[in-house]
Amino acid sequence: MSQVETAAPAGPVALAAGPRPQTLPGFLALFRSELWLTFRRARTMALLGVLALVPILIGVVVRLETGDMRGGDGGPAFLAQVTQNGVFLTFTALATSLPIFLPMTVGVVAGDSVAGEAATGTLRYLLVAPAGRSRLLAAKFTAAMAFCVAATLAVALSGLIIGSILFPVGDVTLLSGDTIGLGAALLRVVLISGVVALSLAGLVAVGLFISTLTNSGIAAMASTVGLVIIVQVLDSFPQLHAIQPWLLTHYWLSFGDLLRQPMYWHGVWQDLGLQALYVAFFGSAAWARFTSRDITA
Repeated sequence: MSQVETAAPAGPVALAAGPRPQTLPGFLALFRSELWLTFRRARTMALLGVLALVPILIGVVVRLETGDMRGGDGGPAFLAQVTQNGVFLTFTALATSLPIFLPMTVGVVAGDSVAGEAATGTLRYLLVAPAGRSRLLAAKFTAAMAFCVAATLAVALSGLIIGSILFPVGDVTLLSGDTIGLGAALLRVVLISGVVALSLAGLVAVGLFISTLTNSGIAAMASTVGLVIIVQVLDSFPQLHAIQPWLLTHYWLSFGDLLRQPMYWHGVWQDLGLQALYVAFFGSAAWARFTSRDITA
C-alpha cells in the first residue's frame, strides 16, 4: 500500500471532507429550487388550470338549473346555498374537488417528486451536491405541500370569482341557520382553504414514499392516484366501519362543520391528527428508503 493511500488528512482538511452542516439557509435554497422545479412545469400549470375550471363548470350548471335548486330538494347543503349567495360556490367547489380532482393532481405531483427525477437521470447529479438526502427529501415534501396550497387556492379563488359574477353576494347564511357578514364569510373561506390543503398532507407523504420505491414517474403517479381511489371505495362500505376512521380520506369533508355557528372542530381535529399520523409513518418510511437507496439513474 502506497504512502498516499495510508496517509490520513488531518486538521481542517479532514473537517472540510466531511458532510456540510444542515443549515436553514441551505434548506431554504434547496426548497426554492424544488419549488421552481415544481411550478415551472407545463403539467403543473395545466393541473392548476383544470382545478380552476371545476368551480366555473359547477357555477354555470347551477345557474342554468336555478329554478330546480330553489326548490331545495335532492341537493347537497352546499349546492342548495349557492343560488342564495355566490360565496357558497367556493365551499361547493372544494367539497366537489376534494374527493376526486384535488387528490388526483396532488398524487401526480407527489408521486413524480423522486421517481420522475430518477427516470430522467437528474436525481443522481442532484445528490452529488452536498445537500444531504434528508434535506432534499424534506424540501420535496415542502414543495409538494406548497402545491397543495396552490391547488386549493386555485379552486377557492375561482369559485369566489365566478360565484360573485353569477350569483348575489352579501351576508352569508350558514348551515346552522345563523347569518354572518361578508367579511366573516371570507375569513372562513381562508380558514377552510387552509384546512383542505392540510388535509392533503397525508397523501403527499404516501406519494413521496411510493416515489422512492421506483424509477418510473408514471408508475409512481398511477399508484398514488389508484391508492386514493381504492381507499375512497373502501370508505363507502358500511361493513368496513371498524377501519374507516383510519382511512386517509375519511375525514376530508369535515370542514363543513366550520360552516356552523359556533364552529364545530371535533371532526377537523380528527382529520388533521390522522394526516399527521400518515405524515409521520410514511414520511419515516420514505426517509428510510431514500437515505439507503442506491441511486443508479
